[in-house]
Amino acid sequence: MSLMGSVQDDIVLVPYTTAFQRISGRSHAMVINVQVFDEQSMEIAQLKITDLLRERHGLAPYQEDDFTVQTQEEVAAAAAETSRIMTWLLASIAGVSLFVGGIGIMNVMLVSVTERTREIGLRLAVGARGPDVLLQFLIESVVLCLLGGIGGILLGLAATEIIASYAGWPALFSTEAMFIAVSVSAAVGVFFGFYPAWKASRLDPIEALRRE
Repeated sequence: MSLMGSVQDDIVLVPYTTAFQRISGRSHAMVINVQVFDEQSMEIAQLKITDLLRERHGLAPYQEDDFTVQTQEEVAAAAAETSRIMTWLLASIAGVSLFVGGIGIMNVMLVSVTERTREIGLRLAVGARGPDVLLQFLIESVVLCLLGGIGGILLGLAATEIIASYAGWPALFSTEAMFIAVSVSAAVGVFFGFYPAWKASRLDPIEALRRE
């Protein structure tokens, strides 16, 4: 596949004059590919091609080039830089989504602690320790995040299958990526659920039992 997505096996080679006269209707080439003998000749060939094109285009020494000469290394470097920027952009979007989702989990758990104050006080009054309550709410937070993560994976798989079947594209799934997604969901549950769980574990049993 080329960078533009065309399959290089499905091409027809014709003389450029024939292509100009019978296919494109142009009188000049838009792109010229040049092959050199070895990597050491790349820079020299690029300079000579640049000088030749400036001469053919009638450019004065003070005028800028009206064309571009690129080597495969420059094309690869540009593609790598674009990929890096897209990776950081997607990572930033995912990070913001995780943060917003984590804040939502924290709010849900805080509401849960507030609504179950008497239950927490009763557990503490009959012998449960603070770490026991802490572990209980941490587990609830992790389970809540895991259910969301698994639901997101299933939704993504279903959407991928539908799009692939509609567009005729092959669909590939990464088990490793799914495992990482579930692990990140669990980590979000632990991180954002710790404060509500800690707050629940610090309740005074007597004050908690008095709450309506």
